[in-house]
Amino acid sequence: MEPHLLGLLLGLLLCGTRVLAGYPIWWSLALGQQYTSLGSQPLLCGSIPGLVPKQLRFCRNYIEIMPSVAEGVKLGIQECQHQFRGRRWNCTTIDDSLAIFGPVLDKATRESAFVHAIASAGVAFAVTRSCAEGTSTICGCDSHHKGPPGEGWKWGGCSEDADFGVLVSREFADARENRPDARSAMNKHNNEAGRTTILDHMHLKCKCHGLSGSCEVKTCWWAQPDFRAIGDFLKDKYDSASEMVVEKHRESRGWVETLRAKYALFKPPTERDLVYYENSPNFCEPNPETGSFGTRDRTCNVTSHGIDGCDLLCCGRGHNTRTEKRKEKCHCIFHWCCYVSCQECIRIYDVHTCKALGTGEVCGWADSLKSYGKQDPELGSALSIRQQGIRTVARCTCGKLPGPNPPAAWEASLPLSHLKFLTPLWMVCGF
Repeated sequence: MEPHLLGLLLGLLLCGTRVLAGYPIWWSLALGQQYTSLGSQPLLCGSIPGLVPKQLRFCRNYIEIMPSVAEGVKLGIQECQHQFRGRRWNCTTIDDSLAIFGPVLDKATRESAFVHAIASAGVAFAVTRSCAEGTSTICGCDSHHKGPPGEGWKWGGCSEDADFGVLVSREFADARENRPDARSAMNKHNNEAGRTTILDHMHLKCKCHGLSGSCEVKTCWWAQPDFRAIGDFLKDKYDSASEMVVEKHRESRGWVETLRAKYALFKPPTERDLVYYENSPNFCEPNPETGSFGTRDRTCNVTSHGIDGCDLLCCGRGHNTRTEKRKEKCHCIFHWCCYVSCQECIRIYDVHTCKALGTGEVCGWADSLKSYGKQDPELGSALSIRQQGIRTVARCTCGKLPGPNPPAAWEASLPLSHLKFLTPLWMVCGF
């Protein structure tokens, strides 16, 4: 293991007690093998870490669908890692740890909002799919939302009962979010946003029947989309997540915290939007306190100007380039009938990886932004209006120099037309 990663993991172990309180540690069952035997060993419910009493009762009463719950969390984690594969935080999980994401989700950030949404959606998705496949006796196909057939088709097959999957996800995932604090309110909102995405993306799926592939008869049923479509949608919601502020109210049960949109200028979030109220770290350097693994040695895209590009992903530290030989199939020929033969070719690729920040190295990300601004007149205009902003972004990216909070410094001087410029910078710096 790399020395910098070993040091980070040791730091995570030292602050483990604080980490375990941060978010649902029952997610860890998706990374082990124990979930595969849940259906045949009811006593395992008591051994799942982090279950609150309501979740424990649910597990014991509906043990046969618990493998689907675990599979749904696993599906959500895999989709998170796909969606963030080119970003500084790439949804890294920690083996042999109950807090599978480390301290990253302790804070009420965009990342935490996305993970809650995708995990809750994953549970609803997996349970719904399992019921339609007939692996559980307590659920099955949906017989309530068929309605009259359409022109040229009739109902058939097994419509997936997404309402049942959403109900299971709500009962299980939200069971621990009953505290009167802001974090519970945020988690509950984002959980529901993930589940609502499943319901919004239900669609008719049809199959043709007839001789030689004709469509004399077409049968249709309600089906969930590919989970990738759910991930893509929620990733867009992550990019446009609404920042909130915490408000306290006195009620009969005591003080209750609620969330309100921070900026009245923007449309308030709906039930389909993700919300957060704490800033993200920039994830440039390893930091046991925030759970950041940094971006050292991460593969970057040298031709991209986006967050996966070497300028942004490497936080201005620069990148190394090495050549890599790969064996690939080539010159493939189809032979009648019926096989394909291929030769094996060796191709050479350039692989670009992020450098570590040396002691005397100066952050050059501001220069990267200037060159990027030349490609966009509006962005270039924003750069010329507020050069102080560039220095601030360089500071927050390198994490070496103190600087003012950019939103406060820029709001008075930048018109709304420059929000296209501000938004990605705020996201990159973790404001």
